[in-house]
Amino acid sequence: MQPHKPVIAGWLASEPVEDNMVKRTSLEGDDCPIARSLEALGDWWSLLIIRDAFLGVSRFGEFQKKLGLAKNILAVRLRTLVDQGILATAPASDGSAYQEYRLTPKGRGVFPILVALRQWSEEYDERPEEIATLLVDSEKGKPVRKLALYSEDGRLLEDRDTTLKPRRAKHWRPLPV
Repeated sequence: MQPHKPVIAGWLASEPVEDNMVKRTSLEGDDCPIARSLEALGDWWSLLIIRDAFLGVSRFGEFQKKLGLAKNILAVRLRTLVDQGILATAPASDGSAYQEYRLTPKGRGVFPILVALRQWSEEYDERPEEIATLLVDSEKGKPVRKLALYSEDGRLLEDRDTTLKPRRAKHWRPLPV
């Protein structure tokens, strides 16, 4: 695992920030794909921004109104999602001077993650009756089947059916003795 770079509230520690900002560790370059994903998606606000983008929200003011997030925090999160290639900016579709945020293919790749989080909450939340919506197939109107993990040959897998193995390096060479 690579050493983590200190990050403060979304900025590298070498940049000036206020003293009251929360410090966190950068996971960029970590050898774990979950850690790398968290570097890009990293906090609940980012996931909620992506969720709202899937629901058709595209303008800064719309995100701010729906999420109730402070403008400075929202601006940092949107900038990070654009920098990570999850969102892209585009001129407003109505021809106004505003810009819109749109999901990129990389951003659309987050959809199964959001569905997995949603289904986990639906199954384990202490008060599932308070969940306001159901995820349904837009064509048939029927609930979406729970996500599942399958082997290459089609077998349904659970956690105990999987393991991690080292990825073979492209330019492997033995260490000197």
